Amino acid sequence: MKNLLNGKLGNYKPLREIVFETLREAIINGHLKAGERLMEVQLAEELGVSRTPVREAIRKLELEGFVVMIQRKGAYVADLSTKDIADVFEIRSALESLAAALACERITDEELEELEHLLIKVNQCTENNDLEKLVEVDTQFHDVLYRASRNERLAQIINNLREQIQRFRKISMGAPGRMRETLKEHKLLVEAIAERNVDLARTLAQEHIENAENRMMEAIREEMRSNKGKKA
Repeated sequence: MKNLLNGKLGNYKPLREIVFETLREAIINGHLKAGERLMEVQLAEELGVSRTPVREAIRKLELEGFVVMIQRKGAYVADLSTKDIADVFEIRSALESLAAALACERITDEELEELEHLLIKVNQCTENNDLEKLVEVDTQFHDVLYRASRNERLAQIINNLREQIQRFRKISMGAPGRMRETLKEHKLLVEAIAERNVDLARTLAQEHIENAENRMMEAIREEMRSNKGKKA
Protein backbone atom coordinates (compact mmCIF):
# COMPACT_ATOMS: atom_id res chain seq x y z
CA MET A 1 0.00 0.00 0.00
CA LYS A 2 2.79 2.43 0.87
CA ASN A 3 4.28 1.93 -2.60
CA LEU A 4 1.02 3.20 -4.10
CA LEU A 5 1.31 6.34 -2.01
CA ASN A 6 4.99 7.08 -2.61
CA GLY A 7 4.55 7.87 -6.29
CA LYS A 8 2.00 10.58 -5.49
CA LEU A 9 3.74 12.48 -2.73
CA GLY A 10 5.62 14.74 -5.14
CA ASN A 11 2.52 16.57 -6.34
CA TYR A 12 0.84 19.56 -4.71
CA LYS A 13 -2.47 17.96 -3.74
CA PRO A 14 -3.52 17.96 -0.07
CA LEU A 15 -2.47 14.81 1.76
CA ARG A 16 -6.10 13.83 2.39
CA GLU A 17 -6.71 13.83 -1.39
CA ILE A 18 -3.64 11.70 -2.02
CA VAL A 19 -4.71 9.20 0.64
CA PHE A 20 -8.26 9.17 -0.78
CA GLU A 21 -7.00 8.48 -4.31
CA THR A 22 -4.65 5.78 -3.04
CA LEU A 23 -7.38 3.95 -1.13
CA ARG A 24 -9.84 4.29 -4.00
CA GLU A 25 -7.25 2.89 -6.40
CA ALA A 26 -6.61 0.00 -4.00
CA ILE A 27 -10.33 -0.82 -3.98
CA ILE A 28 -10.66 -0.57 -7.77
CA ASN A 29 -7.58 -2.75 -8.32
CA GLY A 30 -8.73 -5.33 -5.79
CA HIS A 31 -5.92 -4.75 -3.27
CA LEU A 32 -8.68 -3.93 -0.80
CA LYS A 33 -11.45 -6.46 -1.39
CA ALA A 34 -15.22 -6.21 -0.99
CA GLY A 35 -16.22 -6.85 2.60
CA GLU A 36 -12.75 -6.08 3.96
CA ARG A 37 -12.68 -3.91 7.08
CA LEU A 38 -10.80 -0.62 6.85
CA MET A 39 -8.86 -0.06 10.07
CA GLU A 40 -7.74 3.55 10.43
CA VAL A 41 -4.70 2.76 12.57
CA GLN A 42 -3.51 -0.04 10.32
CA LEU A 43 -4.00 1.95 7.09
CA ALA A 44 -2.27 4.99 8.60
CA GLU A 45 0.73 2.85 9.53
CA GLU A 46 0.86 1.20 6.10
CA LEU A 47 0.69 4.56 4.34
CA GLY A 48 3.02 6.32 6.73
CA VAL A 49 0.53 9.07 7.58
CA SER A 50 -1.55 10.11 10.59
CA ARG A 51 -5.09 8.82 11.16
CA THR A 52 -6.72 12.14 10.22
CA PRO A 53 -6.27 11.99 6.40
CA VAL A 54 -7.22 8.31 6.47
CA ARG A 55 -10.42 9.10 8.38
CA GLU A 56 -11.28 11.89 5.92
CA ALA A 57 -10.56 9.65 2.95
CA ILE A 58 -12.83 6.91 4.29
CA ARG A 59 -15.66 9.41 4.73
CA LYS A 60 -15.28 10.55 1.14
CA LEU A 61 -15.13 6.95 -0.09
CA GLU A 62 -18.42 6.34 1.72
CA LEU A 63 -20.02 9.26 -0.13
CA GLU A 64 -18.87 7.79 -3.46
CA GLY A 65 -20.24 4.35 -2.61
CA PHE A 66 -16.91 2.55 -2.25
CA VAL A 67 -17.23 2.14 1.53
CA VAL A 68 -20.12 1.36 3.86
CA MET A 69 -20.22 2.31 7.54
CA ILE A 70 -21.73 -0.30 9.85
CA GLN A 71 -22.85 0.94 13.25
CA ARG A 72 -20.59 -0.21 16.10
CA LYS A 73 -18.45 -2.20 13.66
CA GLY A 74 -16.67 0.35 11.48
CA ALA A 75 -15.91 0.91 7.80
CA TYR A 76 -15.93 -1.85 5.18
CA VAL A 77 -15.23 -1.97 1.46
CA ALA A 78 -18.67 -1.99 -0.19
CA ASP A 79 -19.83 -5.21 -1.77
CA LEU A 80 -20.78 -5.18 -5.44
CA SER A 81 -24.50 -5.89 -5.50
CA THR A 82 -25.96 -7.32 -8.70
CA LYS A 83 -28.30 -4.31 -8.79
CA ASP A 84 -25.34 -1.89 -8.73
CA ILE A 85 -23.66 -3.82 -11.52
CA ALA A 86 -26.81 -4.00 -13.65
CA ASP A 87 -27.47 -0.28 -13.22
CA VAL A 88 -23.97 0.77 -14.29
CA PHE A 89 -23.82 -1.61 -17.25
CA GLU A 90 -27.31 -0.59 -18.39
CA ILE A 91 -26.21 3.05 -18.54
CA ARG A 92 -22.86 2.19 -20.08
CA SER A 93 -24.47 0.04 -22.79
CA ALA A 94 -26.65 2.95 -23.93
CA LEU A 95 -23.80 5.47 -23.83
CA GLU A 96 -21.22 3.24 -25.54
CA SER A 97 -23.57 2.34 -28.37
CA LEU A 98 -24.34 6.03 -28.90
CA ALA A 99 -20.63 6.91 -28.82
CA ALA A 100 -19.86 4.22 -31.42
CA ALA A 101 -22.67 5.41 -33.70
CA LEU A 102 -21.50 9.03 -33.48
CA ALA A 103 -17.88 7.99 -34.01
CA CYS A 104 -18.87 6.39 -37.32
CA GLU A 105 -19.87 9.81 -38.58
CA ARG A 106 -17.23 11.97 -36.89
CA ILE A 107 -14.04 9.97 -36.33
CA THR A 108 -10.84 11.22 -37.98
CA ASP A 109 -8.31 9.12 -39.89
CA GLU A 110 -5.81 9.76 -37.08
CA GLU A 111 -8.23 8.40 -34.49
CA LEU A 112 -8.88 5.33 -36.60
CA GLU A 113 -5.14 4.73 -36.74
CA GLU A 114 -5.03 5.15 -32.97
CA LEU A 115 -7.71 2.48 -32.55
CA GLU A 116 -5.79 0.14 -34.87
CA HIS A 117 -2.64 0.69 -32.84
CA LEU A 118 -4.51 -0.05 -29.62
CA LEU A 119 -5.82 -3.28 -31.14
CA ILE A 120 -2.20 -4.38 -31.54
CA LYS A 121 -1.61 -3.61 -27.87
CA VAL A 122 -4.75 -5.53 -26.87
CA ASN A 123 -3.45 -8.52 -28.84
CA GLN A 124 -0.05 -8.28 -27.09
CA CYS A 125 -1.71 -8.13 -23.66
CA THR A 126 -3.84 -11.14 -24.55
CA GLU A 127 -0.83 -13.15 -25.75
CA ASN A 128 1.08 -12.26 -22.58
CA ASN A 129 -1.96 -12.79 -20.35
CA ASP A 130 -1.27 -9.34 -18.90
CA LEU A 131 -4.55 -8.38 -17.24
CA GLU A 132 -3.27 -5.18 -15.61
CA LYS A 133 -2.00 -3.80 -18.91
CA LEU A 134 -5.09 -4.93 -20.80
CA VAL A 135 -7.36 -2.99 -18.44
CA GLU A 136 -5.23 0.10 -19.09
CA VAL A 137 -5.28 -0.36 -22.88
CA ASP A 138 -9.01 -1.13 -22.90
CA THR A 139 -9.63 2.14 -21.07
CA GLN A 140 -7.58 4.00 -23.69
CA PHE A 141 -9.52 2.28 -26.49
CA HIS A 142 -12.88 3.42 -25.16
CA ASP A 143 -11.55 6.91 -24.43
CA VAL A 144 -10.71 7.28 -28.13
CA LEU A 145 -14.28 6.31 -29.03
CA TYR A 146 -15.69 8.90 -26.63
CA ARG A 147 -13.41 11.56 -28.10
CA ALA A 148 -14.33 10.54 -31.64
CA SER A 149 -18.04 10.98 -30.85
CA ARG A 150 -17.38 14.76 -30.67
CA ASN A 151 -19.97 14.98 -27.92
CA GLU A 152 -18.45 16.47 -24.79
CA ARG A 153 -21.56 15.93 -22.67
CA LEU A 154 -21.52 12.23 -23.52
CA ALA A 155 -17.87 11.97 -22.54
CA GLN A 156 -18.53 13.80 -19.26
CA ILE A 157 -21.38 11.47 -18.31
CA ILE A 158 -19.25 8.40 -19.00
CA ASN A 159 -16.37 9.92 -17.04
CA ASN A 160 -18.70 10.30 -14.05
CA LEU A 161 -19.02 6.51 -14.11
CA ARG A 162 -15.29 5.96 -14.68
CA GLU A 163 -14.41 4.74 -11.19
CA GLN A 164 -17.30 2.28 -11.06
CA ILE A 165 -16.50 1.10 -14.58
CA GLN A 166 -12.83 0.56 -13.70
CA ARG A 167 -13.77 -1.47 -10.65
CA PHE A 168 -16.00 -3.70 -12.78
CA ARG A 169 -13.65 -3.83 -15.77
CA LYS A 170 -10.91 -5.76 -13.99
CA ILE A 171 -13.30 -8.40 -12.67
CA SER A 172 -14.91 -8.85 -16.08
CA MET A 173 -11.59 -8.98 -17.96
CA GLY A 174 -10.26 -11.58 -15.53
CA ALA A 175 -12.99 -14.07 -16.41
CA PRO A 176 -11.71 -17.12 -18.34
CA GLY A 177 -11.57 -16.44 -22.08
CA ARG A 178 -12.72 -12.83 -21.76
CA MET A 179 -9.42 -11.33 -22.91
CA ARG A 180 -9.63 -13.02 -26.30
CA GLU A 181 -13.33 -12.21 -26.60
CA THR A 182 -12.51 -8.55 -25.94
CA LEU A 183 -9.91 -8.55 -28.72
CA LYS A 184 -12.38 -10.04 -31.21
CA GLU A 185 -15.17 -7.63 -30.22
CA HIS A 186 -12.85 -4.63 -30.47
CA LYS A 187 -11.68 -5.68 -33.95
CA LEU A 188 -15.24 -6.03 -35.23
CA LEU A 189 -16.18 -2.67 -33.77
CA VAL A 190 -13.22 -0.88 -35.37
CA GLU A 191 -14.05 -2.48 -38.75
CA ALA A 192 -17.66 -1.29 -38.51
CA ILE A 193 -16.58 2.25 -37.62
CA ALA A 194 -14.01 2.30 -40.43
CA GLU A 195 -16.78 1.28 -42.84
CA ARG A 196 -19.03 4.03 -41.38
CA ASN A 197 -21.68 1.41 -40.65
CA VAL A 198 -23.65 3.19 -37.94
CA ASP A 199 -26.22 0.48 -37.21
CA LEU A 200 -23.63 -2.28 -37.00
CA ALA A 201 -21.30 -0.21 -34.81
CA ARG A 202 -24.16 0.60 -32.45
CA THR A 203 -25.12 -3.08 -32.19
CA LEU A 204 -21.55 -4.31 -31.71
CA ALA A 205 -20.84 -1.74 -28.98
CA GLN A 206 -24.00 -2.76 -27.14
CA GLU A 207 -23.15 -6.46 -27.43
CA HIS A 208 -19.61 -5.78 -26.22
CA ILE A 209 -20.88 -4.20 -22.99
CA GLU A 210 -23.54 -6.87 -22.50
CA ASN A 211 -20.92 -9.60 -22.88
CA ALA A 212 -18.70 -7.86 -20.34
CA GLU A 213 -21.60 -7.71 -17.89
CA ASN A 214 -22.46 -11.39 -18.41
CA ARG A 215 -18.84 -12.41 -17.83
CA MET A 216 -18.69 -10.35 -14.67
CA MET A 217 -21.89 -11.87 -13.32
CA GLU A 218 -20.50 -15.33 -14.03
CA ALA A 219 -17.26 -14.48 -12.20
CA ILE A 220 -19.18 -13.21 -9.16
CA ARG A 221 -21.44 -16.27 -9.07
CA GLU A 222 -18.39 -18.53 -9.30
CA GLU A 223 -16.71 -16.67 -6.44
CA MET A 224 -19.87 -16.99 -4.34
CA ARG A 225 -19.98 -20.75 -5.00
CA SER A 226 -16.31 -21.03 -4.11
CA ASN A 227 -16.74 -19.11 -0.86
CA LYS A 228 -19.78 -21.19 0.02
CA GLY A 229 -17.76 -24.36 -0.56
CA LYS A 230 -14.98 -23.16 1.73
CA LYS A 231 -17.44 -22.46 4.53
CA ALA A 232 -19.12 -25.86 4.19
